[in-house]
Amino acid sequence: MAGKAKIATNEKKKKLVAKYAPLRKKLKDIIKDPEASDEDKYEAQLKLQKLPRNSSATRVRNRCQVTGRPRGYYRKFAMSRIALRDFGLSGQIPGLTKSSW
Repeated sequence: MAGKAKIATNEKKKKLVAKYAPLRKKLKDIIKDPEASDEDKYEAQLKLQKLPRNSSATRVRNRCQVTGRPRGYYRKFAMSRIALRDFGLSGQIPGLTKSSW
């Protein structure tokens, strides 16, 4: 199981991303706009740089909902490969069977 501090930090990052997402999108649209003036683009870049680093979506780590494990993560189930196997073997995930050949 991942440390509780790591899980809590990741949750804080998710909240920051949600809070600043519209503002970040607006500023990035200004920067990408070919019709915008150079001054507007420069101001948008400065404002974007002043936002918290953790408000960027790339700073959020996909973690297992059960154990908090950061690696071997399946997006479809939102859990790690180990937790997925345990839940699948106990029959808690409908339609999932252990394959053997």
